[in-house]
Amino acid sequence: MRRWYLLFFLCVFSFSSFCQDAEYSQFYANPLYLNPAFTGTTEYPRFSVNYRNQWPGLGNTFVNYSVSFDRYYKALNGGLGFQLSNNSEAEGRITSSSAFLFYSHHIKVNDHFFIDAAMQAGGTYKGFNKSGLVFPSEINELNGVIIPDGSMNIEDASKVYPDFGIGLLGQSGSCFFGFSIHHLTKPDESLIAGDQKGYLPRKITINVGARTKKLRNGLLSKPYTLSPNIIYQQQGSFRQMNLGMYLNIGPLAGGLWYRNNLSIRPDAVIAMIGIMREKFKIGYSYDLSLSSLSNYSFSSHELSLIYFLGERIKSNTRKAMIIPEF
Repeated sequence: MRRWYLLFFLCVFSFSSFCQDAEYSQFYANPLYLNPAFTGTTEYPRFSVNYRNQWPGLGNTFVNYSVSFDRYYKALNGGLGFQLSNNSEAEGRITSSSAFLFYSHHIKVNDHFFIDAAMQAGGTYKGFNKSGLVFPSEINELNGVIIPDGSMNIEDASKVYPDFGIGLLGQSGSCFFGFSIHHLTKPDESLIAGDQKGYLPRKITINVGARTKKLRNGLLSKPYTLSPNIIYQQQGSFRQMNLGMYLNIGPLAGGLWYRNNLSIRPDAVIAMIGIMREKFKIGYSYDLSLSSLSNYSFSSHELSLIYFLGERIKSNTRKAMIIPEF
């Protein structure tokens, strides 16, 4: 396990390091993270909590949390929201905490087509904590005893940087689409002083989906709906395609996704299940890894909770988005 700590340390301080955003598998259960234009797209004020533990078989390697709130305001003909998130790597030795504010504006093109345009602004604190790291010079070769000698003069490091993003959503009938760009200014998140910069690449997300009307045929005795979806993401040289299908029947929702890292290899199959009521939704998903890490990582787990507050917000100029539940 110590080898992993050293590896992460080298990744952070390497001159050729590449940074990539944390990813969630329940894309639509964390809508503001996916696209800022989802701000204020529900009929109720929305409070969301998300938790993801990636590769738990390796310890607390990647653990992500987020909390968000958003709602629609008639006076603005749009939405306002905020999100707090924390990402922890290598059992907390590398952390990043972010806070963002969101604003979206609703545009009704005609009775059947509307779009939402949005922006987000905030900042991120990124830090490195060297405690617990062990270097080769500190290990007794005869008995394996660790003897800290202070020969590696490594200091803790931290940085705060501003960050911005934009997004667009559209809906026509039973079909919807979205486009977003995160890290517009490609902020420098390097933790070491000097001329070498660690610019965070822009992340581009494209999502396309649809939802059927209630169906009453097939093997299921109760009415149900289907929602096929495609999500493409690119950040630097990293490219990923997600293909999924949701099934909603009564208060239950299920989903199956295939995730493919186009520049590397097939990544995972994602299975999810959730319970939906008028005022809340709870979801769980499991990522079954298809990569060579599957023998060691035990894949990933994710939980989500969405709670709708207050009274329904009625508007004659706006319809709620028909986005998937999770």
